[in-house]
Amino acid sequence: MGNNKKFSRNIENFRCENCNEYVEGNGYTNHCPNCLYSKHVDINPGDRSEECQGLMKPVFRTFNKKKILTIVHKCIKCGIIKKNKVSAIDQESQIDNLPFQ
Repeated sequence: MGNNKKFSRNIENFRCENCNEYVEGNGYTNHCPNCLYSKHVDINPGDRSEECQGLMKPVFRTFNKKKILTIVHKCIKCGIIKKNKVSAIDQESQIDNLPFQ
């Protein structure tokens, strides 16, 4: 499949496997706005072709190259690191609890 960065938009609702919050997706939703956990489901954004399926723990926050606040997640199953932009609906207190790096 290669390592192309093509994005596939999938509008999906889900129940967070960490905190059980029901999340209404908008096609760009990639983590729970309540606890900030994600799930390792994609190889390329939106493709849903990753076999791991592990929970992705938010480990710290940083700014990306475009100076956008980003959450860095680490898969608790396989250890892969992925970055996701902070969403307007994310709990500010949860974001504030993450260390900066």
